[in-house]
Amino acid sequence: MQDKPALDDALALMRDLRSRCEWDAAQTHESLRPYLVEEAHEVDDALKAGDDTLLREELGDLLLQVLFHSVVAEERGAFGFHDVVAGFISKMERRHPHLYGNGERVPWEKQKAKKRESIVDGLPLELPSLHRAFRLQDRAAGVGFDWPDVAGPIEKVAEELDEVREELAKQPPRAPGAGPSYDGAHAALEGELGDLLFAVVNVCRKAGVHPSLALDKANAKFTRRFSEVERRAKERGLALGEASLEELDAVWDEVKRGEV
Repeated sequence: MQDKPALDDALALMRDLRSRCEWDAAQTHESLRPYLVEEAHEVDDALKAGDDTLLREELGDLLLQVLFHSVVAEERGAFGFHDVVAGFISKMERRHPHLYGNGERVPWEKQKAKKRESIVDGLPLELPSLHRAFRLQDRAAGVGFDWPDVAGPIEKVAEELDEVREELAKQPPRAPGAGPSYDGAHAALEGELGDLLFAVVNVCRKAGVHPSLALDKANAKFTRRFSEVERRAKERGLALGEASLEELDAVWDEVKRGEV
């Protein structure tokens, strides 16, 4: 029976591509950056879809990026793929001292906090805002800046919502359909709404829910329901953009009842 392909086989293939394929040979760390981001998103899409065949394929594409960067670094004399693997194994063992040593179980963020000068150290600048808020709060919790349970964050949401209401009451009326204002007139409101969003992220964190995943599901639910609203409205001769809010809301409620 033929042995299953191993990581060393993939590494050998990557080295061969670098030596014999014109396109692969021309790539650099910098030129590969967009592909790494794209492949990570495609893996995420496959996970959302629950498609194992697609997930297997996309994980292979992501592995290609790891191998590619490792071989480029190897050619520069910086490090090789096996150094990446060794670093991974060492890090995992350090993260689990209770499993790979005689240490006690310590949350990872508390371990990392001892090595950082600031909670922002090493946090990618390009992280999506929702995920960045979650990670900032998680890191702050690692140095003891955290509520003991979810009750504190929930109270904070109520406090921030009151402040949003107060700021809204000060704002001049806006034209229907007007987009975000960037002239500074609504800077205070933007700040209060940002505080509210940040507080909601903290509720998610303390409740054990990742806000990005929660919002993904909410977006999918809204898309599914509103697509059905559009379909039923068309069947009934209701033109979107012309139908009243009351008419569309009635169809929306009907769709929701049908999901129960």
